Amino acid sequence: MELIQQTTDLSAYLAADEVIDHHHPVVREAAAQLAGQVADSYAYAQAAYEFVRDTIPHSADSGDPRVTWRASDVFRLRTGICHAKAHALAALLRAEDIPTALCYQRLVHDDDVGHLVHGLVAVRFHGAWHRQDPRGNKPGVDARFSLHGERLAWTPDEKSNEMDYPVLHAEPHPAVLRALRAAPDRETLWKTLPTAL
Repeated sequence: MELIQQTTDLSAYLAADEVIDHHHPVVREAAAQLAGQVADSYAYAQAAYEFVRDTIPHSADSGDPRVTWRASDVFRLRTGICHAKAHALAALLRAEDIPTALCYQRLVHDDDVGHLVHGLVAVRFHGAWHRQDPRGNKPGVDARFSLHGERLAWTPDEKSNEMDYPVLHAEPHPAVLRALRAAPDRETLWKTLPTAL
């Protein structure tokens, strides 16, 4: 699948905003700690990915009812669904000047009650975009950081009307962000997240 930039302006994929708030002290502190442990931007990107994937539980796996959407809140509260974790990883990467996009898949819901939009990121290295899924591993899910072939949590099944969306967003998709911001808890969020984009 060919990934399509929403904008040709690469600086849009480095920007800070209310969601990907990489200027926030909590994000800057995490970025500085990770950067101090590695030798180059590739190693930093992998370390940031593994940090978000492994140390911030996916709220559905942990049973946490809280809904986060702002990157700094994901770090502060140590919880989030896939979209929130993607925002957190984007903030860490952009904090170290690594262009990072938000991207999406349409997947069958874990509870097999229809479809939900799943969030992940793409990082730009060596003139190309590479998708990464920081959702968090669990039995049946073994996502890894890779610039040499995708190692995502899931591969969409066309027979089940699942799909990859090719657009690389500089900001969270408005429909996803609306659902995250409005939901009082994760149970409500599962009912209000978009089923398609």
